[in-house]
Amino acid sequence: MKIGILTQPLHNNYGGLLQNYALQNVLNKMGHNAITINRNFPSAPIYRKYASILHRIITGQSPMRIWNTKRENQIISQHTRLFLQENIELTPPITSTRELADMHRKFKFDAYVVGSDQVWRPRYSPSITNYFLDFVTDDNKLRKISYAASFGVNEWEFTPEQSIACKYLAQNFNAISVREDSAIDLCKQYLGVDAVHLLDPTMLLHKDDYKSLVEKKSTSRSSGNLFVYILDKTEGKKNFTESIVKIKKLKPFEVMPCEIFDRSRKSELQKCIFPPVEQWIRSFIDADFILTDSFHGTIFAILFGKPFLTVGNRERGLSRMTSLLKMFQLENRLIYEKEDLYEILLQQYPDFSVTHDILEEKRRDSIQFLENELTVSLL
Repeated sequence: MKIGILTQPLHNNYGGLLQNYALQNVLNKMGHNAITINRNFPSAPIYRKYASILHRIITGQSPMRIWNTKRENQIISQHTRLFLQENIELTPPITSTRELADMHRKFKFDAYVVGSDQVWRPRYSPSITNYFLDFVTDDNKLRKISYAASFGVNEWEFTPEQSIACKYLAQNFNAISVREDSAIDLCKQYLGVDAVHLLDPTMLLHKDDYKSLVEKKSTSRSSGNLFVYILDKTEGKKNFTESIVKIKKLKPFEVMPCEIFDRSRKSELQKCIFPPVEQWIRSFIDADFILTDSFHGTIFAILFGKPFLTVGNRERGLSRMTSLLKMFQLENRLIYEKEDLYEILLQQYPDFSVTHDILEEKRRDSIQFLENELTVSLL
């Protein structure tokens, strides 16, 4: 079966890249031909770009240009772009609903799989109705499913108009699965559909699958044994790192750009380059302990069976984190910035054999869902 995967734009987000890699990989192993729809969103209009500079001047900040040119973006994304080219089959870039409709007629997919990541969160998905397949009209024989689609939060963020449109579209899906337990209630209450709770696609693969990616590349050994993967740096999270170093006697290391583009000078562009995806994966192999505020950072700590602590990150969506940790009976791994780490770090770490057993069971259920829903139309 020819399957189109519709997910968030794939750029420099390691978790976003790997969830798509995993889903496409699993579908292809099932004997399908899965292709990811290269959905992107237009860059900010020029007036908004200059407005941002004006705002920085008014507020006393340095009037830096805070968007990338095409050349600069190619430099910053050189490693993540290479991972895409080598590992994920993509359609040509698509930036509008009209182009999606043209793509639909050209590729003649037998099925669409929407997911994973926060595809159903309006603030992250402009043109939210696209993620409910509004561009598909001739769908009499077409299979429509969502796989581990996420709202990101446990509140309803859709406008009344979006709610009406997406409810109608969702009821034309053949099957719906979501990534958080709270999303089951959101689907029922606001979309009028039943949903099942399944694993993030990254967890459909085994750790050896990810190790094979690392082995194909000449990655260097990590420079420490405490992997600190923090997306939103704060003083509190810095203090957490220092506490772990002191109590556990570990050496911290990161795998992220040394500088962030919108906070750096043009001359520091080389410091803004994202390290290779394979180097990020290797960090979990080499680490003895992981501190993260990332959803996928938490997932890979679980996949590789490494002790970890996850700092609650409300802005990026906390419900997905609590749902994940609840599923694996690891709720005590979630901490908040004002907590005292000393007592937590001295506690006995959870039995990972229990975690492994849960993962195997949930993985079987998730793969069975895909097999069942994508086999129906072949009968």
